[in-house]
Amino acid sequence: MTTQDTDAAYNVTADELRQFIEQYEQLEAEKKDITEQQKDVMSEAKARGYDTKVLKKIIALRARDKNDVAEEEAILDLYKAALGMS
Repeated sequence: MTTQDTDAAYNVTADELRQFIEQYEQLEAEKKDITEQQKDVMSEAKARGYDTKVLKKIIALRARDKNDVAEEEAILDLYKAALGMS
């Protein structure tokens, strides 16, 4: 392999590496924008009197499998009953 071939291979690798890094940086910027938008939504909900902690719990529950949630709630109810909390 000649020096010119090595330089060409290096440039291609460097260009590809730069593309990966720039793509990742772009996604990070988009993620930051989305996070800001989510904060704005929660601020609006809070301003209208909603409990944002509860909203976030509901959002997390909706993201989970319904069977897993039902099982966890059943166990929670069982434990609460055993402790006289229900």
